[in-house]
Amino acid sequence: MDSYPAIEDHGLIGDLQTAALVTCDGTVDWFCAPRFDSPSIFAALLDKEKGGYFRIAPHDVRYVTKQLYLPGTPILITRFISADGVAEVMDFMPVTGERATDAHRLVRLVTMVRGSMRFRLECRPRFDYAREGHQLERHRNGYVFRSRSATLTFNPVDPVRQLISERGDIRDEGGDLVAYGTLNEGDSGGVVLETAGTEPRIISPEEVQGIFEWTRDYWRRWLERSRYTGRWREMVERSAITLKLMTYAPTGAMIAAPTAALPELIGGTRNWDYRYTWVRDTSFSVHALLGLGFTEEVSRYMDWLDERIREAGDHRDPLKIMYRVDGSSDLHEDVLDHLEGYRGSRPVRIGNGAADQLQLDIHGEALYAMHLADEQGIRVSHQVWKSTVRLVDWLCGHWDQADAGIWESRHHPRNYTFGRVMSWVALDRAIRLATRTGRPGDITSWTEQRNRIYNQVMDRGYDRDRGTFVQAYDETVLDAALLAMPAVGFVTPSDPLWRSTLNAIERELVSDSLVHRYDPVHSPDGLPGHEGTFNMCTFWYVEALARSGRLDDARLTFEKMFTFSNHLGLYAEEIAATGEQIGNYPQAFSHLSLINSALALNDLLDAEADARRHR
Repeated sequence: MDSYPAIEDHGLIGDLQTAALVTCDGTVDWFCAPRFDSPSIFAALLDKEKGGYFRIAPHDVRYVTKQLYLPGTPILITRFISADGVAEVMDFMPVTGERATDAHRLVRLVTMVRGSMRFRLECRPRFDYAREGHQLERHRNGYVFRSRSATLTFNPVDPVRQLISERGDIRDEGGDLVAYGTLNEGDSGGVVLETAGTEPRIISPEEVQGIFEWTRDYWRRWLERSRYTGRWREMVERSAITLKLMTYAPTGAMIAAPTAALPELIGGTRNWDYRYTWVRDTSFSVHALLGLGFTEEVSRYMDWLDERIREAGDHRDPLKIMYRVDGSSDLHEDVLDHLEGYRGSRPVRIGNGAADQLQLDIHGEALYAMHLADEQGIRVSHQVWKSTVRLVDWLCGHWDQADAGIWESRHHPRNYTFGRVMSWVALDRAIRLATRTGRPGDITSWTEQRNRIYNQVMDRGYDRDRGTFVQAYDETVLDAALLAMPAVGFVTPSDPLWRSTLNAIERELVSDSLVHRYDPVHSPDGLPGHEGTFNMCTFWYVEALARSGRLDDARLTFEKMFTFSNHLGLYAEEIAATGEQIGNYPQAFSHLSLINSALALNDLLDAEADARRHR
């Protein structure tokens, strides 16, 4: 690879256990196996020289590229358009199912639509984050890349000669495979890469067509379960597919993003590994998925969350903020010094040291999700409820302390207002659950503590001189997390205290409709440098505007956000001052908050239209 593509110049494909990123020029530059959080096989995204990649693209031809998804699916089509002709590369991963497996397939099919082009194929894996060497084994019907800990089988699609035309056009470059082939109009070819594969074989066109049709039909049948028929349906459905792609089918856990160490500032140090399940992120996804009708996904996640609640409650410990997709919690953070990082953004981190932080707000998100699921008939077992009671009892005795906050500050702990608000949510939803279901719990104590939290937030979390809720007690800094206060029911959107807070956030944290989390200059987080605006916060802003009755402003801000998505409707974590997407990509929180904003705004616009009709 000659240079780094823009973060947004990628499409996402996956099989519900792992995923890959494909650039606009036909390069797979990020792929980990057998799980999202496994070591990489291709990681040129983090080091263009050392990371490894798999590229199929025209050779010695001037072309432009266009990329799209096959409608209703995550099957990616990259089109190469030149004066000599038009070709398409189709990339997808067949869904693996709910049993964890080491065997994953990445299918790459090339079709010459018009004219003629010569193609160059380069398969250059670098196993274990480029820490392991490998050998290329030539077999009768294909190739095997073999390292100490893994294998990657290269299975050509028949007719082989159309993509790899002659024996002299194939060569071993130090263990990497480089090949050339000329395709004429109507020709096709392809490759199926397989992890943990056996003897390579030539795959017939009929077999690969069957794999394609099965994958296409799986995703379209899944999407048909959506009951959303409102505005912005295409963006909502693309976000739903993206969230599904980031869900680990064997457990139902959703990762925050399929990438690691993509920077929040190009050349900066805010480079984190997001290939894990945040209780906060996935719990907020429950509202989005239920709103679209995907109750099965919610049920699977709640089973996973129930286990984490049992583990915490039975030991009378708080929830951890994040886990691996299998529920384990060893996320030791390490630095890959041998990789230069995306566009020189170092350090390249794997693992996540924030996993052991105390963040009080996650208990509110967990109980919020449990309450929403219960309203839809997805109820917890007796044993899980007993563990939930222990967890809520723990919170009653520990909510009034400093913590690391929603933004995982690596500075000193503080008394974050949002953490107190979400502790209030945890107790409030626990009371509602116990009351509605008739299950036991110390409702008297829970109510007393809930009311104490409420009064404390109103007394210490609101700065009367500024007329706004603040990030932390005894401070004056604003925090975009407060935009969620009306959505969780802590304040009403018409409350003057809230309206003045919204106005202050608009003045200080909103830039051309995009929202910063906070001002790191006045709220040190223990890290150097600055960051972009947070997509999640902008979508929260849309919902806050809508709930405050400012529907025109909300709709304009929402549709402005569409201009910051990439060509496929995908969002990273942040938007840079240049308008580029930055941070890990695609980001689950961006897409689930897009869905939640669409649901709320669509309902309020419908209500307004209905009111006009009846005047």
